[in-house]
Amino acid sequence: MTDPTAEPGAAAPPSGRSEPNPQAERDRALMARAFAEAEAAAARDEVPVGAVLVEAATGRVLAAAGNRTEADADPSAHAEILAIRAAATTRGRPRLPDCDLYVTLEPCAMCAAAISFARIRRVIYGTPDPKMGAVDHGPRFFAQPTCHHRPAVTGGVMAEASAALLRAFFRAKRQRPPEP
Repeated sequence: MTDPTAEPGAAAPPSGRSEPNPQAERDRALMARAFAEAEAAAARDEVPVGAVLVEAATGRVLAAAGNRTEADADPSAHAEILAIRAAATTRGRPRLPDCDLYVTLEPCAMCAAAISFARIRRVIYGTPDPKMGAVDHGPRFFAQPTCHHRPAVTGGVMAEASAALLRAFFRAKRQRPPEP
């Protein structure tokens, strides 16, 4: 069995035991923070997606957000966009090349474009989104020759928990009576 948190192509330790992977542990801890933002979004009756943007070198959180499309009546108020906006405002500049973005769901095309424009160093996402995702599915935004910046991408961090939260949210939506 291979270690899903190991770097691609990395050899297994000779003892058969997996070595501690500090980056994978940090990724899980920061994804847990993004997951908390997703849970808060669900509590506000927003699609439960959360994002956290951090300084890569220090792990200092610059911004955290959950979806607010309904509350803001703004189709662009995705968690990723809100976190990028807040971090850029905090930094006073539009590019964040020394930052990593943790998001509970594979980013859509709009968010992938914003990630590229912000020059984010690395994107770590939870569950894949075969329908609207644009990183490893659909248009595969970062693989396009017209994409100016391609961040490193790691998918599948806390994927099951993120997928379960989304399934529960949409199941509950289907069971509610329609609004007048």
